Amino acid sequence: MVKSQTKSKERVRERGEVFTAEREVKAMCDLVKNETERIDSRFLEPACGDGNFLAEILTRKLEVVKRKYKKSTLDYEKNGVLAISSVYGVDIMQDNVLACRDRLFKLWDKEYKAVCKKDCNDQTREAVKFILTKNIVCGNALTLKCVDENGNETDEPIVFSEWAFITGFQMQRQDYTFAHLLEMNNEGKQTQKQQSMFDEKQDEGKFLCRYVTHYRRVQENE
Repeated sequence: MVKSQTKSKERVRERGEVFTAEREVKAMCDLVKNETERIDSRFLEPACGDGNFLAEILTRKLEVVKRKYKKSTLDYEKNGVLAISSVYGVDIMQDNVLACRDRLFKLWDKEYKAVCKKDCNDQTREAVKFILTKNIVCGNALTLKCVDENGNETDEPIVFSEWAFITGFQMQRQDYTFAHLLEMNNEGKQTQKQQSMFDEKQDEGKFLCRYVTHYRRVQENE
């Protein structure tokens, strides 16, 4: 059954909302195949809808995690968390944001249960859900501002979290404004390296906060 590329004529008219078909999603992801198969490579979809691109990217990442770490449930779990923490999305429609978070979690959890079976941990599941609330946000990617449940723009800037393992099971979260991630560097060129997307030293004042905790307890830092 082919998934519809629109939800309603009204949404197309008011928001220009059209979803990319699966064939095109796969073809476009194939253009950056090596990056989609890097567990920690970060991807941002500024008009993510309900997650067509992000679901494909996460699927590819989890296939790599399974291939490399299926013999160790703990290593699989840790790298599975890292994989899902590397996908980001913005959408102006709240129902899309909620659907995208739910879709990505279900995709992740299905693979988690298939590999880890009785070793699955509910605290880890809650951590992944929390990560998705930080990575998939309701906002306007053009103005870099959050929007409310009615799609009206607020004064609150879009904020994203960088997630990274630093030692053992300790995961670090650092929050930055979306505007900082897109701003031009001193030479007037767009920052391209993944690492520099979250470099707090580039522009003092845009870094917001840092937390470090066990990856199963990241949801406690809020």
